[in-house]
Amino acid sequence: MTVSMLPTLRFERQAPPGMCAITAAMETLASAGVEARGAIFTRREVVDFILDLVGYTIDRPLHRLRLLEPSFGGGDFLLPAIDRLLSVWTRDRGIECLSHAIRAVEIHSISFTETRAAVLERLRAAGLHDAEAERVAQAWFIHSDFLLTPLDGPMDVVVGNPPYLRQEMIDPALIAEYRLRYSTIYDRADIYIPFIERSLTLLSQGGRLGFICADRWMKNRYGGPLRRMVADGFHLRAYVDMVDTPAFHSNVIAYPAVTIIGREAAGPTRIARRPEISASALSKLARDLNGEGAQEDVAQIARVTSSDQPWIFDGADHLALVRRLEAAHPTLEEAGCKVGIGVATGADKAFIGPYDALDVEPDRKLPIAMTRDIKDGAVAWRGFGVVNPFRDEGGLVDLAKYPRLRRHLESHYEAIAGRHVAQKAPANWYRTIDRITPDLARKPKLLIPDIKGEAHIVFENEGLYPHHNLYFITSETWDLHALQAVLLSGIARLFVATYSTKMHGGYLRFQAQYLRRIRLPQWKNVTPELRRRLIAAGERRDTLACNEAAVALYGLDESEQAILAGGGRHGA
Repeated sequence: MTVSMLPTLRFERQAPPGMCAITAAMETLASAGVEARGAIFTRREVVDFILDLVGYTIDRPLHRLRLLEPSFGGGDFLLPAIDRLLSVWTRDRGIECLSHAIRAVEIHSISFTETRAAVLERLRAAGLHDAEAERVAQAWFIHSDFLLTPLDGPMDVVVGNPPYLRQEMIDPALIAEYRLRYSTIYDRADIYIPFIERSLTLLSQGGRLGFICADRWMKNRYGGPLRRMVADGFHLRAYVDMVDTPAFHSNVIAYPAVTIIGREAAGPTRIARRPEISASALSKLARDLNGEGAQEDVAQIARVTSSDQPWIFDGADHLALVRRLEAAHPTLEEAGCKVGIGVATGADKAFIGPYDALDVEPDRKLPIAMTRDIKDGAVAWRGFGVVNPFRDEGGLVDLAKYPRLRRHLESHYEAIAGRHVAQKAPANWYRTIDRITPDLARKPKLLIPDIKGEAHIVFENEGLYPHHNLYFITSETWDLHALQAVLLSGIARLFVATYSTKMHGGYLRFQAQYLRRIRLPQWKNVTPELRRRLIAAGERRDTLACNEAAVALYGLDESEQAILAGGGRHGA
Protein backbone atom coordinates (compact mmCIF):
# COMPACT_ATOMS: atom_id res chain seq x y z
CA MET A 1 0.00 0.00 0.00
CA THR A 2 1.38 3.44 -0.88
CA VAL A 3 0.76 6.58 1.09
CA SER A 4 -1.24 8.16 -1.72
CA MET A 5 -3.74 5.29 -1.42
CA LEU A 6 -4.22 5.60 2.31
CA PRO A 7 -7.77 6.11 3.53
CA THR A 8 -6.54 7.29 6.95
CA LEU A 9 -5.06 10.64 5.88
CA ARG A 10 -7.95 12.56 7.41
CA PHE A 11 -7.69 15.80 9.35
CA GLU A 12 -9.41 17.15 12.40
CA ARG A 13 -10.21 20.49 10.82
CA GLN A 14 -10.75 21.84 7.33
CA ALA A 15 -7.72 21.34 5.11
CA PRO A 16 -5.75 24.57 4.71
CA PRO A 17 -4.60 25.82 1.31
CA GLY A 18 -1.16 24.31 1.88
CA MET A 19 -2.48 20.79 2.42
CA CYS A 20 -1.00 19.56 -0.86
CA ALA A 21 2.45 20.53 0.42
CA ILE A 22 1.69 18.84 3.75
CA THR A 23 0.57 15.63 2.05
CA ALA A 24 3.70 15.66 -0.10
CA ALA A 25 5.85 16.05 3.03
CA MET A 26 4.03 13.14 4.67
CA GLU A 27 4.64 11.00 1.61
CA THR A 28 8.34 11.81 1.87
CA LEU A 29 8.41 10.65 5.50
CA ALA A 30 6.48 7.52 4.51
CA SER A 31 9.36 6.42 2.30
CA ALA A 32 12.25 7.88 4.30
CA GLY A 33 15.21 5.95 5.66
CA VAL A 34 15.84 5.24 9.32
CA GLU A 35 17.81 8.45 10.07
CA ALA A 36 15.56 10.73 8.03
CA ARG A 37 12.52 9.74 10.06
CA GLY A 38 14.28 9.65 13.43
CA ALA A 39 13.78 5.95 14.12
CA ILE A 40 15.66 4.25 16.98
CA PHE A 41 14.85 0.67 17.94
CA THR A 42 14.40 -0.49 21.54
CA ARG A 43 15.62 -3.73 23.11
CA ARG A 44 12.97 -6.25 24.17
CA GLU A 45 14.00 -6.22 27.83
CA VAL A 46 13.43 -2.45 27.97
CA VAL A 47 10.07 -2.77 26.21
CA ASP A 48 8.87 -5.33 28.76
CA PHE A 49 10.14 -3.04 31.54
CA ILE A 50 8.06 -0.12 30.27
CA LEU A 51 4.97 -2.28 29.77
CA ASP A 52 5.33 -3.41 33.38
CA LEU A 53 5.74 0.17 34.59
CA VAL A 54 2.53 1.35 32.90
CA GLY A 55 0.62 -1.63 34.28
CA TYR A 56 0.06 -3.44 30.98
CA THR A 57 0.57 -6.83 32.62
CA ILE A 58 -1.12 -10.19 32.13
CA ASP A 59 -2.64 -10.17 35.63
CA ARG A 60 -5.00 -7.43 34.40
CA PRO A 61 -7.97 -7.64 31.99
CA LEU A 62 -6.02 -6.18 29.08
CA HIS A 63 -8.92 -6.77 26.69
CA ARG A 64 -10.78 -4.05 28.61
CA LEU A 65 -7.94 -1.53 28.33
CA ARG A 66 -7.00 0.55 25.33
CA LEU A 67 -3.33 0.77 24.32
CA LEU A 68 -1.86 3.24 21.85
CA GLU A 69 1.51 2.99 20.11
CA PRO A 70 1.91 6.30 18.23
CA SER A 71 4.92 5.35 16.07
CA PHE A 72 5.21 1.57 16.05
CA GLY A 73 7.94 1.13 13.41
CA GLY A 74 9.08 -2.49 13.37
CA GLY A 75 6.81 -3.38 16.29
CA ASP A 76 9.33 -3.23 19.13
CA PHE A 77 6.59 -2.19 21.57
CA LEU A 78 3.52 -3.24 19.66
CA LEU A 79 4.28 -6.93 19.20
CA PRO A 80 5.11 -7.63 22.88
CA ALA A 81 2.00 -5.68 23.94
CA ILE A 82 -0.17 -7.73 21.55
CA ASP A 83 1.40 -10.93 22.86
CA ARG A 84 0.35 -9.93 26.37
CA LEU A 85 -3.14 -9.00 25.20
CA LEU A 86 -3.68 -12.27 23.34
CA SER A 87 -2.47 -14.27 26.32
CA VAL A 88 -5.42 -13.02 28.41
CA TRP A 89 -8.04 -12.77 25.65
CA THR A 90 -10.25 -15.73 24.87
CA ARG A 91 -12.75 -16.16 22.03
CA ASP A 92 -15.73 -16.03 24.37
CA ARG A 93 -14.80 -12.40 25.09
CA GLY A 94 -15.58 -11.55 21.47
CA ILE A 95 -13.89 -9.90 18.54
CA GLU A 96 -15.35 -6.47 19.33
CA CYS A 97 -13.47 -6.01 22.60
CA LEU A 98 -10.29 -7.22 20.91
CA SER A 99 -10.76 -4.72 18.07
CA HIS A 100 -11.19 -1.92 20.62
CA ALA A 101 -8.04 -2.77 22.60
CA ILE A 102 -5.23 -1.47 20.36
CA ARG A 103 -4.53 1.56 18.23
CA ALA A 104 -1.22 1.57 16.37
CA VAL A 105 -0.04 4.43 14.17
CA GLU A 106 2.88 4.45 11.73
CA ILE A 107 3.69 6.71 8.78
CA HIS A 108 6.53 4.68 7.24
CA SER A 109 5.09 2.46 4.52
CA ILE A 110 7.46 -0.51 4.69
CA SER A 111 7.38 -0.65 8.51
CA PHE A 112 3.59 -0.43 8.44
CA THR A 113 3.20 -3.28 5.94
CA GLU A 114 5.74 -5.63 7.54
CA THR A 115 4.53 -5.13 11.12
CA ARG A 116 0.89 -5.49 10.10
CA ALA A 117 1.74 -8.81 8.44
CA ALA A 118 3.48 -10.00 11.63
CA VAL A 119 0.43 -9.08 13.69
CA LEU A 120 -1.91 -10.95 11.33
CA GLU A 121 0.19 -14.07 11.89
CA ARG A 122 -0.17 -13.68 15.65
CA LEU A 123 -3.92 -13.21 15.39
CA ARG A 124 -4.29 -16.35 13.29
CA ALA A 125 -2.09 -18.25 15.75
CA ALA A 126 -4.47 -17.12 18.51
CA GLY A 127 -7.34 -18.86 16.70
CA LEU A 128 -8.87 -16.09 14.62
CA HIS A 129 -10.06 -16.92 11.12
CA ASP A 130 -8.55 -14.93 8.24
CA ALA A 131 -11.56 -12.61 7.98
CA GLU A 132 -11.60 -12.03 11.75
CA ALA A 133 -7.87 -11.34 11.87
CA GLU A 134 -8.19 -8.86 9.02
CA ARG A 135 -11.13 -7.17 10.75
CA VAL A 136 -9.14 -6.73 13.97
CA ALA A 137 -6.05 -5.51 12.12
CA GLN A 138 -8.18 -3.02 10.20
CA ALA A 139 -9.37 -1.56 13.51
CA TRP A 140 -5.93 -1.58 15.10
CA PHE A 141 -3.71 -0.14 12.39
CA ILE A 142 -3.60 3.46 11.18
CA HIS A 143 -1.18 4.28 8.36
CA SER A 144 -0.71 8.01 8.85
CA ASP A 145 1.07 10.80 10.69
CA PHE A 146 0.24 10.50 14.39
CA LEU A 147 0.40 14.27 14.81
CA LEU A 148 -2.26 14.87 12.14
CA THR A 149 -4.63 11.91 12.05
CA PRO A 150 -7.77 11.77 14.24
CA LEU A 151 -7.98 9.03 16.87
CA ASP A 152 -10.88 7.61 18.84
CA GLY A 153 -9.62 8.18 22.37
CA PRO A 154 -9.29 8.09 25.29
CA MET A 155 -6.45 5.61 25.84
CA ASP A 156 -5.59 3.82 29.07
CA VAL A 157 -1.97 3.19 28.09
CA VAL A 158 0.39 4.91 25.65
CA VAL A 159 3.82 3.37 25.14
CA GLY A 160 6.66 3.71 22.70
CA ASN A 161 9.84 5.34 21.53
CA PRO A 162 8.75 8.50 19.69
CA PRO A 163 10.84 9.64 16.71
CA TYR A 164 13.88 11.73 17.52
CA LEU A 165 13.81 14.25 14.69
CA ARG A 166 14.94 17.87 14.68
CA GLN A 167 12.74 20.57 13.19
CA GLU A 168 15.20 21.41 10.43
CA MET A 169 14.84 17.86 9.12
CA ILE A 170 11.10 18.34 8.59
CA ASP A 171 9.46 19.99 5.59
CA PRO A 172 8.54 23.62 6.46
CA ALA A 173 4.90 23.12 5.45
CA LEU A 174 4.61 20.15 7.78
CA ILE A 175 6.29 21.80 10.76
CA ALA A 176 4.08 24.86 10.25
CA GLU A 177 1.01 22.65 10.48
CA TYR A 178 2.35 20.98 13.60
CA ARG A 179 2.88 24.38 15.20
CA LEU A 180 -0.74 25.30 14.54
CA ARG A 181 -1.91 22.22 16.41
CA TYR A 182 0.59 21.79 19.26
CA SER A 183 1.38 24.53 21.75
CA THR A 184 4.45 22.72 23.12
CA ILE A 185 6.44 23.16 19.89
CA TYR A 186 8.50 26.01 21.24
CA ASP A 187 11.85 27.36 20.12
CA ARG A 188 13.87 24.45 18.61
CA ALA A 189 11.82 21.63 20.13
CA ASP A 190 12.43 18.21 18.59
CA ILE A 191 9.48 16.33 17.14
CA TYR A 192 9.09 13.98 20.11
CA ILE A 193 7.77 17.00 22.07
CA PRO A 194 4.38 17.17 20.26
CA PHE A 195 4.30 13.35 20.31
CA ILE A 196 4.33 13.54 24.11
CA GLU A 197 1.80 16.40 24.17
CA ARG A 198 -0.72 14.60 22.00
CA SER A 199 -0.23 11.30 23.80
CA LEU A 200 -0.92 12.97 27.14
CA THR A 201 -4.11 14.59 25.85
CA LEU A 202 -5.35 11.16 24.73
CA LEU A 203 -4.88 9.55 28.16
CA SER A 204 -7.96 8.50 30.10
CA GLN A 205 -8.32 9.48 33.75
CA GLY A 206 -5.87 7.22 35.57
CA GLY A 207 -4.16 6.32 32.29
CA ARG A 208 -0.38 6.09 31.98
CA LEU A 209 2.18 7.06 29.38
CA GLY A 210 5.50 5.22 29.19
CA PHE A 211 8.11 6.54 26.72
CA ILE A 212 11.81 6.07 26.28
CA CYS A 213 13.35 9.07 24.56
CA ALA A 214 15.95 11.82 24.95
CA ASP A 215 15.57 13.72 28.20
CA ARG A 216 16.62 17.12 26.82
CA TRP A 217 13.11 18.53 27.20
CA MET A 218 13.14 17.95 30.95
CA LYS A 219 15.70 20.72 31.45
CA ASN A 220 16.17 22.60 28.18
CA ARG A 221 14.51 25.89 27.32
CA TYR A 222 12.37 24.37 24.60
CA GLY A 223 10.84 21.88 27.01
CA GLY A 224 9.27 24.59 29.18
CA PRO A 225 5.72 24.46 27.75
CA LEU A 226 5.60 20.66 27.95
CA ARG A 227 6.94 20.69 31.52
CA ARG A 228 4.20 23.16 32.43
CA MET A 229 1.58 20.89 30.83
CA VAL A 230 2.78 17.93 32.92
CA ALA A 231 2.92 20.00 36.11
CA ASP A 232 -0.58 21.39 35.59
CA GLY A 233 -2.45 18.16 34.92
CA PHE A 234 -0.39 15.02 35.38
CA HIS A 235 1.79 13.03 37.76
CA LEU A 236 5.40 12.26 36.90
CA ARG A 237 5.33 8.79 38.40
CA ALA A 238 8.78 7.52 37.52
CA TYR A 239 12.03 8.56 35.85
CA VAL A 240 14.75 6.08 34.92
CA ASP A 241 18.13 7.39 33.80
CA MET A 242 19.28 5.13 30.93
CA VAL A 243 22.62 6.80 30.13
CA ASP A 244 25.35 4.39 29.00
CA THR A 245 22.99 1.41 29.08
CA PRO A 246 22.40 -0.79 26.00
CA ALA A 247 18.73 0.20 25.86
CA PHE A 248 18.64 0.32 22.05
CA HIS A 249 19.79 -1.88 19.21
CA SER A 250 22.21 0.88 18.15
CA ASN A 251 24.33 3.46 19.96
CA VAL A 252 22.81 6.91 20.53
CA ILE A 253 24.55 10.13 21.58
CA ALA A 254 21.51 11.75 23.17
CA TYR A 255 20.85 11.04 26.82
CA PRO A 256 17.88 8.64 27.04
CA ALA A 257 15.44 8.19 29.89
CA VAL A 258 12.31 6.20 30.62
CA THR A 259 9.48 8.47 31.74
CA ILE A 260 6.18 7.30 33.23
CA ILE A 261 3.46 9.96 33.44
CA GLY A 262 -0.07 9.40 34.72
CA ARG A 263 -3.25 11.43 34.31
CA GLU A 264 -3.82 11.62 38.05
CA ALA A 265 -3.15 13.84 41.02
CA ALA A 266 0.46 14.93 41.35
CA GLY A 267 2.68 13.09 43.82
CA PRO A 268 6.30 12.08 44.46
CA THR A 269 8.48 10.76 41.65
CA ARG A 270 10.35 7.47 41.96
CA ILE A 271 13.81 7.53 40.40
CA ALA A 272 16.30 4.87 39.30
CA ARG A 273 19.60 5.24 37.47
CA ARG A 274 21.44 3.18 34.89
CA PRO A 275 19.81 -0.17 35.52
CA GLU A 276 21.24 -3.48 34.42
CA ILE A 277 19.62 -4.35 31.09
CA SER A 278 18.42 -7.86 31.79
CA ALA A 279 14.94 -9.31 32.05
CA SER A 280 15.28 -10.27 35.70
CA ALA A 281 16.86 -7.01 36.88
CA LEU A 282 14.34 -4.83 35.03
CA SER A 283 11.39 -6.91 36.20
CA LYS A 284 12.46 -6.41 39.81
CA LEU A 285 13.09 -2.71 39.25
CA ALA A 286 9.63 -2.27 37.73
CA ARG A 287 8.06 -3.74 40.88
CA ASP A 288 10.15 -1.41 43.02
CA LEU A 289 9.24 1.65 40.97
CA ASN A 290 5.57 0.69 41.13
CA GLY A 291 5.81 0.50 44.93
CA GLU A 292 5.44 -3.27 45.02
CA GLY A 293 8.97 -4.27 46.04
CA ALA A 294 11.77 -3.43 48.43
CA GLN A 295 12.67 -0.22 46.54
CA GLU A 296 16.32 -0.62 47.51
CA ASP A 297 17.53 0.83 44.17
CA VAL A 298 14.87 3.51 44.02
CA ALA A 299 14.96 7.10 45.26
CA GLN A 300 11.89 9.26 45.77
CA ILE A 301 11.66 13.03 45.37
CA ALA A 302 8.66 15.23 45.98
CA ARG A 303 7.68 18.15 43.75
CA VAL A 304 9.95 17.43 40.80
CA THR A 305 7.48 19.22 38.53
CA SER A 306 6.73 22.89 39.13
CA SER A 307 5.35 25.12 36.40
CA ASP A 308 7.84 25.18 33.49
CA GLN A 309 10.92 24.90 35.70
CA PRO A 310 13.63 22.33 34.83
CA TRP A 311 13.19 18.93 36.45
CA ILE A 312 15.89 18.11 38.97
CA PHE A 313 16.36 14.47 39.95
CA ASP A 314 19.34 14.79 42.26
CA GLY A 315 19.38 13.76 45.89
CA ALA A 316 18.00 15.95 48.65
CA ASP A 317 21.40 17.12 49.93
CA HIS A 318 22.62 18.05 46.45
CA LEU A 319 19.41 19.91 45.70
CA ALA A 320 19.44 21.65 49.08
CA LEU A 321 22.91 23.06 48.37
CA VAL A 322 21.87 24.35 44.95
CA ARG A 323 18.75 25.96 46.39
CA ARG A 324 20.72 27.56 49.24
CA LEU A 325 23.22 29.08 46.82
CA GLU A 326 20.39 30.29 44.58
CA ALA A 327 18.73 32.01 47.52
CA ALA A 328 21.93 33.59 48.82
CA HIS A 329 23.64 34.88 45.66
CA PRO A 330 22.86 36.56 42.34
CA THR A 331 23.29 34.83 39.00
CA LEU A 332 26.53 35.07 37.09
CA GLU A 333 25.16 37.86 34.90
CA GLU A 334 23.56 39.70 37.83
CA ALA A 335 27.03 39.74 39.39
CA GLY A 336 28.39 41.65 36.39
CA CYS A 337 29.50 38.87 34.04
CA LYS A 338 28.39 38.38 30.44
CA VAL A 339 27.89 34.91 28.97
CA GLY A 340 27.84 34.39 25.21
CA ILE A 341 28.72 32.00 22.41
CA GLY A 342 31.23 32.42 19.61
CA VAL A 343 30.48 33.08 15.96
CA ALA A 344 28.55 30.64 13.79
CA THR A 345 29.25 31.24 10.09
CA GLY A 346 27.05 28.62 8.43
CA ALA A 347 29.91 27.92 6.01
CA ASP A 348 33.13 27.47 7.95
CA LYS A 349 35.13 26.32 4.91
CA ALA A 350 34.38 29.65 3.24
CA PHE A 351 34.82 31.96 6.23
CA ILE A 352 37.55 30.18 8.24
CA GLY A 353 41.04 29.16 7.18
CA PRO A 354 44.72 29.61 8.02
CA TYR A 355 44.97 33.24 9.06
CA ASP A 356 47.99 34.13 6.90
CA ALA A 357 46.43 32.45 3.85
CA LEU A 358 43.13 34.35 4.01
CA ASP A 359 43.53 36.74 1.07
CA VAL A 360 41.40 39.62 2.35
CA GLU A 361 42.21 43.11 3.60
CA PRO A 362 43.98 43.03 6.99
CA ASP A 363 41.05 44.61 8.81
CA ARG A 364 38.64 42.00 7.37
CA LYS A 365 39.96 39.02 9.31
CA LEU A 366 40.47 38.08 12.92
CA PRO A 367 42.40 35.24 14.56
CA ILE A 368 39.90 32.68 15.84
CA ALA A 369 39.97 30.34 18.84
CA MET A 370 38.40 26.92 18.20
CA THR A 371 37.71 23.92 20.41
CA ARG A 372 40.83 22.14 19.13
CA ASP A 373 42.92 25.10 20.30
CA ILE A 374 42.04 24.29 23.93
CA LYS A 375 44.74 22.01 25.33
CA ASP A 376 45.80 21.29 28.90
CA GLY A 377 43.79 24.16 30.33
CA ALA A 378 45.20 26.82 28.03
CA VAL A 379 44.83 28.15 24.49
CA ALA A 380 47.33 26.83 21.95
CA TRP A 381 46.32 28.77 18.84
CA ARG A 382 46.73 26.73 15.66
CA GLY A 383 46.84 29.78 13.41
CA PHE A 384 43.31 29.95 12.00
CA GLY A 385 41.33 33.08 11.28
CA VAL A 386 37.78 34.12 10.43
CA VAL A 387 36.68 36.52 7.69
CA ASN A 388 34.73 39.47 9.11
CA PRO A 389 32.14 41.01 6.74
CA PHE A 390 30.80 43.45 9.38
CA ARG A 391 31.68 47.07 10.08
CA ASP A 392 32.72 47.80 13.65
CA GLU A 393 29.68 50.03 14.12
CA GLY A 394 27.31 47.38 12.74
CA GLY A 395 25.99 46.46 9.32
CA LEU A 396 27.86 44.80 6.48
CA VAL A 397 30.83 46.40 4.75
CA ASP A 398 30.51 47.67 1.18
CA LEU A 399 32.26 45.03 -0.93
CA ALA A 400 33.11 47.68 -3.54
CA LYS A 401 35.52 49.14 -0.97
CA TYR A 402 37.12 45.77 -0.23
CA PRO A 403 38.10 44.11 -3.54
CA ARG A 404 40.13 41.30 -1.94
CA LEU A 405 37.30 40.46 0.44
CA ARG A 406 34.88 40.50 -2.50
CA ARG A 407 37.04 38.11 -4.53
CA HIS A 408 37.34 35.76 -1.58
CA LEU A 409 33.61 35.71 -0.87
CA GLU A 410 32.62 35.37 -4.52
CA SER A 411 35.00 32.43 -4.91
CA HIS A 412 32.82 30.66 -2.31
CA TYR A 413 29.54 32.11 -3.55
CA GLU A 414 27.66 28.83 -3.93
CA ALA A 415 28.39 27.68 -0.36
CA ILE A 416 27.74 31.09 1.18
CA ALA A 417 24.61 32.05 -0.76
CA GLY A 418 23.09 28.60 -0.29
CA ARG A 419 22.77 29.03 3.47
CA HIS A 420 19.34 29.64 4.98
CA VAL A 421 20.44 32.98 6.46
CA ALA A 422 21.50 34.15 2.99
CA GLN A 423 18.34 32.98 1.26
CA LYS A 424 16.22 34.88 3.79
CA ALA A 425 17.99 38.14 2.90
CA PRO A 426 19.71 37.79 -0.53
CA ALA A 427 21.12 41.33 -0.41
CA ASN A 428 23.08 40.33 2.72
CA TRP A 429 24.19 36.99 1.28
CA TYR A 430 27.77 37.32 2.60
CA ARG A 431 26.99 37.87 6.30
CA THR A 432 27.95 35.28 8.91
CA ILE A 433 25.03 33.84 10.91
CA ASP A 434 26.18 35.76 13.98
CA ARG A 435 27.48 39.30 13.85
CA ILE A 436 31.21 39.61 14.50
CA THR A 437 32.21 42.38 16.92
CA PRO A 438 36.02 42.81 16.96
CA ASP A 439 35.88 44.35 20.44
CA LEU A 440 35.19 40.88 21.80
CA ALA A 441 38.50 39.62 20.41
CA ARG A 442 40.34 42.41 22.20
CA LYS A 443 38.70 41.72 25.59
CA PRO A 444 40.13 39.32 28.18
CA LYS A 445 37.72 36.41 28.43
CA LEU A 446 37.18 32.92 29.74
CA LEU A 447 36.55 30.29 27.06
CA ILE A 448 34.50 27.16 27.78
CA PRO A 449 34.09 24.27 25.32
CA ASP A 450 30.50 23.04 24.92
CA ILE A 451 30.59 19.28 25.53
CA LYS A 452 33.00 18.10 28.21
CA GLY A 453 33.15 15.61 31.07
CA GLU A 454 34.67 18.30 33.27
CA ALA A 455 34.54 22.09 33.25
CA HIS A 456 37.34 23.44 31.03
CA ILE A 457 37.66 27.12 31.95
CA VAL A 458 40.44 28.75 29.91
CA PHE A 459 41.72 32.31 30.24
CA GLU A 460 42.32 34.07 26.90
CA ASN A 461 43.85 37.51 26.38
CA GLU A 462 45.67 37.20 23.06
CA GLY A 463 43.10 38.82 20.78
CA LEU A 464 41.32 35.67 19.61
CA TYR A 465 37.69 35.61 18.54
CA PRO A 466 35.71 32.56 19.82
CA HIS A 467 34.23 30.02 17.40
CA HIS A 468 30.65 28.82 17.86
CA ASN A 469 31.58 25.67 19.82
CA LEU A 470 33.09 27.87 22.52
CA TYR A 471 31.14 29.82 25.12
CA PHE A 472 32.77 32.89 26.60
CA ILE A 473 32.48 34.93 29.79
CA THR A 474 33.62 38.53 30.14
CA SER A 475 33.29 40.82 33.14
CA GLU A 476 33.73 44.48 33.97
CA THR A 477 33.58 43.75 37.71
CA TRP A 478 35.04 40.34 38.55
CA ASP A 479 38.73 39.63 38.05
CA LEU A 480 38.69 36.90 35.40
CA HIS A 481 41.38 34.77 37.04
CA ALA A 482 39.36 34.85 40.28
CA LEU A 483 36.24 33.90 38.32
CA GLN A 484 38.24 31.16 36.62
CA ALA A 485 39.07 29.76 40.06
CA VAL A 486 35.39 29.73 41.07
CA LEU A 487 34.39 27.93 37.88
CA LEU A 488 37.31 25.47 38.05
CA SER A 489 36.08 24.46 41.51
CA GLY A 490 33.12 22.10 41.73
CA ILE A 491 30.75 25.09 41.49
CA ALA A 492 30.47 25.11 37.68
CA ARG A 493 29.88 21.38 37.43
CA LEU A 494 27.47 21.47 40.39
CA PHE A 495 25.12 23.88 38.59
CA VAL A 496 25.63 22.57 35.07
CA ALA A 497 25.10 18.95 36.15
CA THR A 498 21.94 19.99 37.99
CA TYR A 499 20.34 21.75 35.05
CA SER A 500 22.00 20.20 32.00
CA THR A 501 21.16 16.97 30.25
CA LYS A 502 24.07 14.57 30.05
CA MET A 503 25.27 13.11 26.78
CA HIS A 504 26.53 9.61 26.02
CA GLY A 505 29.50 8.81 28.25
CA GLY A 506 28.29 11.17 30.99
CA TYR A 507 29.44 14.31 29.18
CA LEU A 508 27.73 17.58 30.06
CA ARG A 509 26.64 20.51 27.91
CA PHE A 510 28.41 23.62 29.22
CA GLN A 511 25.98 25.88 27.37
CA ALA A 512 25.11 29.50 28.06
CA GLN A 513 21.65 28.65 29.44
CA TYR A 514 23.25 26.48 32.13
CA LEU A 515 26.24 28.72 32.81
CA ARG A 516 23.83 31.59 33.48
CA ARG A 517 22.33 29.59 36.35
CA ILE A 518 25.60 29.62 38.29
CA ARG A 519 25.40 31.80 41.42
CA LEU A 520 28.21 34.18 42.27
CA PRO A 521 28.74 36.71 45.08
CA GLN A 522 29.27 40.34 44.11
CA TRP A 523 32.97 41.10 43.67
CA LYS A 524 32.67 44.11 45.98
CA ASN A 525 31.67 41.73 48.79
CA VAL A 526 34.78 39.54 48.45
CA THR A 527 37.50 40.35 51.01
CA PRO A 528 40.94 41.43 49.73
CA GLU A 529 42.57 38.29 51.16
CA LEU A 530 40.04 35.99 49.48
CA ARG A 531 40.44 37.92 46.23
CA ARG A 532 44.19 37.21 46.31
CA ARG A 533 43.57 33.50 46.99
CA LEU A 534 41.10 33.21 44.15
CA ILE A 535 43.31 35.03 41.65
CA ALA A 536 46.36 32.93 42.54
CA ALA A 537 44.41 29.68 42.34
CA GLY A 538 42.95 30.64 38.96
CA GLU A 539 46.33 31.68 37.52
CA ARG A 540 47.85 28.36 38.58
CA ARG A 541 44.73 26.37 37.57
CA ASP A 542 45.21 24.54 40.86
CA THR A 543 41.96 22.61 41.35
CA LEU A 544 42.55 21.91 45.04
CA ALA A 545 43.28 25.59 45.76
CA CYS A 546 40.25 26.58 43.66
CA ASN A 547 38.01 24.32 45.73
CA GLU A 548 39.43 25.60 49.02
CA ALA A 549 38.87 29.20 47.96
CA ALA A 550 35.33 28.40 46.76
CA VAL A 551 34.54 26.82 50.14
CA ALA A 552 35.52 30.08 51.82
CA LEU A 553 33.71 32.22 49.24
CA TYR A 554 30.39 30.41 49.63
CA GLY A 555 30.72 29.51 53.34
CA LEU A 556 30.21 25.77 52.77
CA ASP A 557 29.91 23.40 55.71
CA GLU A 558 31.49 19.92 55.73
CA SER A 559 28.58 18.13 54.09
CA GLU A 560 28.35 20.80 51.41
CA GLN A 561 32.09 20.57 50.82
CA ALA A 562 31.68 16.86 50.15
CA ILE A 563 29.04 17.59 47.53
CA LEU A 564 31.27 20.21 45.92
CA ALA A 565 34.21 17.79 45.90
CA GLY A 566 31.98 15.42 43.93
CA GLY A 567 31.40 18.22 41.44
CA GLY A 568 27.67 17.59 41.22
CA ARG A 569 28.19 13.95 40.31
CA HIS A 570 25.20 12.64 42.23
CA GLY A 571 24.03 9.59 40.39
CA ALA A 572 26.86 9.87 37.85
